[in-house]
Amino acid sequence: MASKTSQSIRIARPPPYPSKKTKEDNMSTSEDPTQQSEQSAPAPQQADDLMDFGDLDFADHYGDETVKDDSQLLPENTATSAINCAFVGFGGGGGKLAKSFLDLGYNRTLLINTTHKDQPEGIKPEHFLLLEGADGVGKDVNMGKKILNDNATFIEDTLRARLGEVDWLFVCASGGGGTGSASASLHDAFQRYLDSVQGNGKVVYLVSTPTSQELLNPTIKSNCGLLCQDVKAHPHVIVDNEKQLQLLRGKVGMLGMYPAANKAFSKMLAQIFKLAAEPSPIQSFDTKDLEKCLATPGRMSLGTIAVKDFRADNLGMKIFKGCTDRSPCPTPAAKAQAGVLLLVTSTDTASDPTASNQMEASISYVGGRSDTLFSGVYVRQGLPGLVAIMVLCGM
Repeated sequence: MASKTSQSIRIARPPPYPSKKTKEDNMSTSEDPTQQSEQSAPAPQQADDLMDFGDLDFADHYGDETVKDDSQLLPENTATSAINCAFVGFGGGGGKLAKSFLDLGYNRTLLINTTHKDQPEGIKPEHFLLLEGADGVGKDVNMGKKILNDNATFIEDTLRARLGEVDWLFVCASGGGGTGSASASLHDAFQRYLDSVQGNGKVVYLVSTPTSQELLNPTIKSNCGLLCQDVKAHPHVIVDNEKQLQLLRGKVGMLGMYPAANKAFSKMLAQIFKLAAEPSPIQSFDTKDLEKCLATPGRMSLGTIAVKDFRADNLGMKIFKGCTDRSPCPTPAAKAQAGVLLLVTSTDTASDPTASNQMEASISYVGGRSDTLFSGVYVRQGLPGLVAIMVLCGM
């Protein structure tokens, strides 16, 4: 009985149909047996990637690598962040706010406007998209929505080509103008973009509102109200320019007031993203915590305070009140669905028993003003006291 041996399965291609030979062909082959032997020698085997699989050629097709067109893709973000995100700014005010994130290293930032006149200085062409059809919209929200919706597919394709694969898209807009106030009408296009690149996050709106003097203009006031209403159901941050300017008056001149306000806000938000990416020897606020907060529908409020007398009683109340009073956002009017308290201090302070008890009490105090609290305690050398950053979400 023959023993069983392992054999590899080979797919043999059928030989080609023999061509009809003429009488002269038969005589030619019979006259030179050596030539006939050379002609009948098998052709050298082709390389695997050139082999003809016949009707099984689909198998080789699925082995090919996907070819991507990265010719318009902006550079990767250099800012340390726990989330993969990009920023897009609409209109003059939204573009300037988006630029403050670009300056921090968020290179996946795009500014979109209906006029080049509001383009911030120092913006490279690849970070700017000018929509044809009007040289501005003259604070006309309806006209702004028409131009944006007419270019929705173009904008979506541009986001995909320049921003690439991201999880979170932050839309910066200023309520009051026509282009920025109309930006939320593109929400479906923003969501389609994230879905097309398999983004796991959401669209988050960063909306700045006019000063009290600007709100005396009925058109500006109406435009601002429309934008705030459009983003109400989505995760969003309202940045109150009146409150920002009050905090900066006497510290910065008029020319640098808005750039300073935008820079302070963007650095605070970027610091939250950075801390969520860092380990902590005490307590970490990780990526999942950050994502849960950002995904909470409704308004978010951000604030920060530096406390030197961190051993004092009622540290929790001092941090909560300080973060809300000094926040660029409107004062919270309701209990938050989720809250974040990040404390950054020195090694000496974190090792002090009294200071540690006060920090624990402050976490409990803020936790009582939100349904769910996420917290983190980080150590930085050289800090003279305690820096607290508070976020309230879902209001």
